[in-house]
Amino acid sequence: MIKVKVGLRPIVSKINLPTVLKTTILPGDSIERLFIATQVGEIFYIGNGDIRTFLDIRPRILKLGASGGGYDERGLLGLAFHPDFYYNGLFYLHYSVAGTQGPGALPESFKPDPCDPKTLNLRWINRETQYDHIDTIEEWILQSNGQPQKRRTLLNLRRPFSNHNGVNSLNFSPETGKLVLTTGDGGSGHDPFNLSQDDLEIAGKIIEIDVGKNMYVNDPPIVTRFNELPTTIQEALMVMAKGVRNIPGISFQRFYNQYIKYAGNVGQNLVESIFSFVHYKPMPVTQLIQASFMNSEPDKEGFINFGWRGWEGAFPASIIKGCTENQNSDEKTIAYYNEAVSLSGSRLQPLTSYFHKDNRPDKFEGTALTGVQAYMGKSIPGLAGSVVFTDLFRKESQPQVRGALAYTTIRPNGEQNDFSVIQTDYDFGSQSAYYVNLGTNLDQSKLYLGVYGSMKVTDFNQGTVFEIVP
Repeated sequence: MIKVKVGLRPIVSKINLPTVLKTTILPGDSIERLFIATQVGEIFYIGNGDIRTFLDIRPRILKLGASGGGYDERGLLGLAFHPDFYYNGLFYLHYSVAGTQGPGALPESFKPDPCDPKTLNLRWINRETQYDHIDTIEEWILQSNGQPQKRRTLLNLRRPFSNHNGVNSLNFSPETGKLVLTTGDGGSGHDPFNLSQDDLEIAGKIIEIDVGKNMYVNDPPIVTRFNELPTTIQEALMVMAKGVRNIPGISFQRFYNQYIKYAGNVGQNLVESIFSFVHYKPMPVTQLIQASFMNSEPDKEGFINFGWRGWEGAFPASIIKGCTENQNSDEKTIAYYNEAVSLSGSRLQPLTSYFHKDNRPDKFEGTALTGVQAYMGKSIPGLAGSVVFTDLFRKESQPQVRGALAYTTIRPNGEQNDFSVIQTDYDFGSQSAYYVNLGTNLDQSKLYLGVYGSMKVTDFNQGTVFEIVP
């Protein structure tokens, strides 16, 4: 793959940790504006060279960073504008709700032990009391007076742990016109309750929501499973994919009269993976519930499964421990052997992967995938038609922390492809630079990069948003 070098042009700096970068055209306006959502609950837009507040929901957001030493994966995680936003003013939010903090689903951190069946078959019980927090998906409207107002709640989700809630988790599909919600597996590590493979669990899925349907429920119940939802909400939902660990959104790339879908799955110990698919057959939630009730298996021809928790990208999910013989080496054991075997023929293979340990000179050692974005612009020819992705930070970049930017392309034969690191020429000096997300404009001709100077959401005003330029 060809070597690509880009510049980073700062657009706005000294903001809180950015979680979503999107553009849209405001009603009555004539140009696209860049919108920036921050984890703490602010939404800004860039207008005529200055930054303006669109919405501030900080009082609605759960108190962040209190128990994780400042690090947190909750907050304002999703923002999407309706395809007809210019005319109807509708937009959608996903956030962790203030005042909903619970004790968590397990009393201590989880690690599977292949020798102990108890750790391989845990169940999430006492869900109404043993949970971490509640996430909500809401529909809002920009009123004619320019003030946003909440219209309705689409979903209220009880989450077992604080992490793996998704990020950039709301995107509209240009293919179906539906709102696509990407949910992580619920958190902890190794998906202790195997929620991502359970057809009735909302966690660990990519879900299509038909927002055009009247769900006739203004305040939906707080749920964890599809069968706990009112029928009118069930009828508005389809499951696009399962086997998700944690996912930084989904990107759609037009290819003739079809769309390539790109989605990344954040890894556990070994590898970060970017998946792609064109054809898929979403499963109506009502059909999944009926099949479960009848104790039968629904027809899953064309249904997308990323393979987690049995598989971590292209590899059976493993646990890692230090070798007794050599302290500098790691021993890897398959964590869920039976699940890896049962999923081996039905899971989707990743388009490309990068590793947490990799000493090849033209690669990098990654930490966590933070953005996946198709690029259809012409100003950076080497990236035209590719999919670009970001990693939080390169392990080898200490003490000056630097994120990673890379790209890959679809191969005509559909096989896995390599990736190439994108070189950047920006000088961050002595400041840490965690690459926290990636965004684009409406026609995917521009790329935006969110960078933060800390991993802690409680370290304020350390964010910069860049445009990636030739």
